Amino acid sequence: MFGGSKLEKSIDRRVFKFIFREIRDMGSREIKSPEDMLETPASLEEDGRSRKKLGMFFIESDNRRTAFGRGYTGGTTPVDIHGKPIADLSKTGGWIAALFIFGNEMAERMAYFGLSVNMVAFMFYVMHRPFSSSSNSVNNFLGISQVSSVLGGFLADAYLGRYWTIAIFTNIYLAGLIGITLCASMKIFVPNQDQCDQLSLLLGSCEPAKPWQMLYLYVVLYLTAFGAAGIRPCVSSFGADQFDERSKDYKTLLDRFFNFFYLCVTIGAIVAFTLVVYIQIERGWGAAFGSLAIAMGVSNMLFFAGTPLYRHRLPGGSPLTRVAQVLVAAFKKQHVPFTRSELVGLYELPGRHSAIKGSGKILHTDDFRCLDKAALQLKEDGGNPSPWRLCTVTQVEEVKILIKLIPIPACTIMLNVILTEFITLSIQQAYTLNTHIGKLKLPVTCMPVFPGLSIFLILCLYYSVFVPVSRRITGHPHGASQLQRVGIGLFISILSVAWGGVFERFRRGYAIKHGYEFSFLTPMPDLSAYWLLIQYCLIGIAEVFSIVGLLEFLYEEAPDAMKSIGSAYAAIAGGLGCFAASIINSIVKSVTRNPENKQQSWLSQNINNAKFDYFYWLLTVLSIINFCFFLYSAHRYKYRTEQTFEAWETKQNILAEDS
Repeated sequence: MFGGSKLEKSIDRRVFKFIFREIRDMGSREIKSPEDMLETPASLEEDGRSRKKLGMFFIESDNRRTAFGRGYTGGTTPVDIHGKPIADLSKTGGWIAALFIFGNEMAERMAYFGLSVNMVAFMFYVMHRPFSSSSNSVNNFLGISQVSSVLGGFLADAYLGRYWTIAIFTNIYLAGLIGITLCASMKIFVPNQDQCDQLSLLLGSCEPAKPWQMLYLYVVLYLTAFGAAGIRPCVSSFGADQFDERSKDYKTLLDRFFNFFYLCVTIGAIVAFTLVVYIQIERGWGAAFGSLAIAMGVSNMLFFAGTPLYRHRLPGGSPLTRVAQVLVAAFKKQHVPFTRSELVGLYELPGRHSAIKGSGKILHTDDFRCLDKAALQLKEDGGNPSPWRLCTVTQVEEVKILIKLIPIPACTIMLNVILTEFITLSIQQAYTLNTHIGKLKLPVTCMPVFPGLSIFLILCLYYSVFVPVSRRITGHPHGASQLQRVGIGLFISILSVAWGGVFERFRRGYAIKHGYEFSFLTPMPDLSAYWLLIQYCLIGIAEVFSIVGLLEFLYEEAPDAMKSIGSAYAAIAGGLGCFAASIINSIVKSVTRNPENKQQSWLSQNINNAKFDYFYWLLTVLSIINFCFFLYSAHRYKYRTEQTFEAWETKQNILAEDS
């Protein structure tokens, strides 16, 4: 249903069988170049087998001249911080090195969620900005910090490597947090707070922040967003780099790493929604934001302390340049048929070498055949062709992989829309409900901690409960494949938002029945806020399955020299979810509001007169449509392992026919 799982039990044995046969025969059987073969491209076209045999007919020849030099071998070989191969891998990497990286991600997530839950209130209560304006500003901050992750992924894959990208941007992040702390601590950066009570805030009569004060806040706020853009796409990939892919337990280690990685993300969120909120209530805004800066500073020291233990991967040069070269070369040869008599073959370096630093070779596939034109070598190309006219098969396959990956993270945008809406809308719901636990009253801003707690619980029980049960159903060694986990999460997110609509209909009806129609800031003592836990727990479970499965999927499926950009896909989906939430909100407010009939929008500020339940059900319908698109995309997707197996099998069949 989700692609590729039927091969899990037999693929390793069959692949190793073919690989062993290939290695055994390499010394005694020479791969024929196109000029030596009996059939020509034209004859293959005529007998109707060209589509099946195109990739295998143009096998790279050891006699082929190359314009790229000797190339790079062992593209995924770990190196030390100086770029030299590590002689003894046992002294580096593994879980010990990963622990230092976990600390950095935990602090970054703590700061991210700490700002997301507190900054709206800070802008409203301290900077005296309208609530809607503050909410949009923070949503834009969250979106930009995630969408701009492609910049960090690009720098890491192209020039800096993941370690140095994290090292630079984590200090930028720290500088931004220090700037926010100063803004909250020094009176010069905030407007006058005298004679500004809650009624004045609601009426908008408090002294607003001066333009230069808001400019300073936006500068330091987006400085932290810029810092997050460099950290987020690199941390998960850099942590996964610490494990040896040649190990027999590599798949298991990688699966556990991404689960523990997201557990650290969850712990950071829980601390932000509880301890940081408590510090803000007891000690003020400056202490709350200062605690985030201290946590980031400590994590930076721990990250640098682990430097001798880290394994690194060489950056492969600008991935965007390589993508552009493929597109330009394919466009130049768009009218060249595969049967042209001057055709030499599909261009690739001889032997096992790759033209891309930090990358191994990638076998040719039949997807997006129009891009294969970029690797078509003609006699007129000569012995030293320009990379803007002729690209290697590996370079072309990189672009194909990036394109094939897009639909899967794109399907998680809707999940991120629901997460964004829950953060804002459920807090508005909680203001009308009783948040007491016995004699303890829980602050409304702490309500988002419950999805984090559900995530923490699910991750703790994942290997002891879910994996054994699901393994019996699917036969998969890890309980479910990566795409199956993403699909399970998306399905549960539909249940979450549907329940949100059901409960909101009940809550609004209860408020109207008991005379709270116009008292939307007054909590109803007989209706507990903990009914919201159902939707919180469901969305937490959905996040565990979808996001963790997506991170592992992108890391394993992305090209060797584009791992950071692959991981950035997940962050981009999160950012687009924030932007999409703002766009959907604006459209709904515009369409459902009718000033002539004094009809308020579904998302009116008075939640007891609004139609939040209709909005939740709209999101439910959109989520179902999105889930259907995911099922279609996942069914069509073939894992790289599966494609490699099919390529080896086809190659062996052709060599057997030729011998």
